[in-house]
Amino acid sequence: MNYQTILTNFENGICTITINRPDKLNALNKQVFTDLDAAIDEVYNNADIKTVIITGAGPKAFVAGADITEFGGLDKEQAMALAKRGQDIFFKIENCKKPVVAAVNGFALGGGCELAMACHFRLCSENAKFGQPEVNLGLIPGYGGTQRLTQLIGKGRAMEMLMSANMIDAHAALQHGLVNYVVPAEELLNKTKSILELINSKAPLAVAACIKAANAVFDETQNGYATEISSFGDCFITEDMKEGTSAFLEKRKANFQGK
Repeated sequence: MNYQTILTNFENGICTITINRPDKLNALNKQVFTDLDAAIDEVYNNADIKTVIITGAGPKAFVAGADITEFGGLDKEQAMALAKRGQDIFFKIENCKKPVVAAVNGFALGGGCELAMACHFRLCSENAKFGQPEVNLGLIPGYGGTQRLTQLIGKGRAMEMLMSANMIDAHAALQHGLVNYVVPAEELLNKTKSILELINSKAPLAVAACIKAANAVFDETQNGYATEISSFGDCFITEDMKEGTSAFLEKRKANFQGK
């Protein structure tokens, strides 16, 4: 597909989605949301795509926030609709059955931090900085940031970041559990791809079930333990389970088919 504000690349089962507004530090505007929504739909529907990387263009920013120029003149209802639009797209990322990983290559602020947190996990470059500076604008995060930040780093640290608007650097993000790895900028994509290549060698239906069960921890409409039991049963009757157990007993590498 052709997009106005993102670039996509597909290689070895990995789709890389790059937010491509480097002159605006990849700020999220309506067109980015439209393009990102369509790209995630393609991920859902394209069986050749096994895993996804989301990153930003240029050396400075992953996504440095929302495009504030679009906020002017909005009334309360329009502002709420904008927040819901962002939340809906980020929920689509969070609930994708295929792993979606953020490669944070610089500033991840406001909506950018929220986008990164909607991914299943995060890696970042040494120059990355994370923050939710919305209170500086008289606002709060609207795309799920108050919820996911608290889930990921705990209430106390989240409260401080949300209320102070202070940024944290890559190493603090690692210490707080916001990211899994900090690597030199030139190694970020290769490190991310190496992890996804490993995941791509595993049983796709089991990977999807891991995502579903882990997400259920934070879903008040679900019992996470019941979701785990149900998903375990679903996996147990797959061809991949038969292949995986046979390969283990036969001391060979499994050849999973996603069936």
